[in-house]
Amino acid sequence: MKIPLKYGLLTALGLIIWVLVTHSLIANPESAVLKFGTPVFFNVLHFAMIFLGIKALERERGRKLPFKEALKTGASIAIVFAAAATLFFVCVVLTIGTRWMGAEPGAATTPKWMLMVQAFAGVFIGTIIFGLIYSTVIAFFVARRQSEA
Repeated sequence: MKIPLKYGLLTALGLIIWVLVTHSLIANPESAVLKFGTPVFFNVLHFAMIFLGIKALERERGRKLPFKEALKTGASIAIVFAAAATLFFVCVVLTIGTRWMGAEPGAATTPKWMLMVQAFAGVFIGTIIFGLIYSTVIAFFVARRQSEA
């Protein structure tokens, strides 16, 4: 569990640095950098860290991992990342408020608490789902095949 924790938290650290730097330098939450650059950065970072975590476990074990073990490692990294990212965004909302959140469709008519629940659930569940997809793709390409056993 050491590698998923390390790489999940490093991924969250990358997300935290990105959010703090971009929101410090860019005042408009509707900016194209924030609207389009952030999802691209988060997904590339997420994919890369899952790949690096799986490869680190391979180096630690001294052999290629079976598909199931590689998938489990990637999914564990995604869960740690999702929990840390959600916790970070909860802290942001509690300290700074909602001004960093972009304008959501329907935000004017929806209660603020419901928007928060939807946003946090989206971050947590979305991160896990994308992490499972990325883990599956990576595990498929780097895992040991039956013929190699």
